[in-house]
Amino acid sequence: MILTVTPNPALDLTWHVDRLTLGETHRADAGAVRAGGKGLNVARVAHAQGASVLAVSTAGGRSGVELAAELGASGVRHRLVPVVGPTRQSIALVDEALGDTTIVNERGVNPSDPEWATLLGEVVDALPGAQVLVISGSLPPGAPETLLPLLIGTARDAGVPVIVDTSGPALLHAADAGASVLKPNAAELIEATGITDPVDGARSLIERGVDLVLLSLGADGMLAVTASEVLHARLDAPLAGNPTGAGDAGVAACAVLYADGIRDPETILRRATAWSAAAVLMPLAGEISDDWPALEQRLVVAPYDPTVREDPL
Repeated sequence: MILTVTPNPALDLTWHVDRLTLGETHRADAGAVRAGGKGLNVARVAHAQGASVLAVSTAGGRSGVELAAELGASGVRHRLVPVVGPTRQSIALVDEALGDTTIVNERGVNPSDPEWATLLGEVVDALPGAQVLVISGSLPPGAPETLLPLLIGTARDAGVPVIVDTSGPALLHAADAGASVLKPNAAELIEATGITDPVDGARSLIERGVDLVLLSLGADGMLAVTASEVLHARLDAPLAGNPTGAGDAGVAACAVLYADGIRDPETILRRATAWSAAAVLMPLAGEISDDWPALEQRLVVAPYDPTVREDPL
């Protein structure tokens, strides 16, 4: 089973407009509403691909009621901890003319210490049946610095590897606490480490004890960095679409392989890059195209050469 934790879930609202113009009024058809947040997107993708999943998160206020209802309808097995603070909302405006997506993310409300303790209890109860723990997404402002280390340490004590996709100081806390895999993007890596070179930045996380860093490079594909090698995966031609949720699909691929006992960096990189690309072809986060096997066949995988710049994803 893949156990996912989403510390800062969101009710995702998506509208499509003909063209987004600053300062103007826009009309749109009814938007899509779904339970979101990076960890829930990971759970959706893994569940849709046939993996056993349990998603743990929080829900509060009217938006939390909507999140719980939509997640229940999705078929993803879940446990939601009731909290007093309202679940944040994430608004995506898709410009149909340009193919661009503008996103506004609320920061979220920090649960109380007893509410965090309840969430930790749900994780502890579920760990005996888990093959991998995924902690994914931002932390609400004011969240305790001990949260990620406590979740990671609890999983490690239970013999469960941990995949973390987060940003800021939390990324370093996850590395120091013993996460097996980290999946930042290039901007998040620089923000956390202060190192502009992507390989040096990733290697600084490896030196803290991480086994594998999957580094999203946006249009340049993805890197898999370990203590001994750096591999680069990219598509053979550009791919247009909606990049929202692409990173979450990559994390889902890694989690599915980890749950099956697969640790080979190249295998993980190929699947993560293919699922990320397949997510770009879908209108909403938490989904991937059924064409992902064909995309995986199109990948170019080689040792990383920073002088080569392509524009695949």
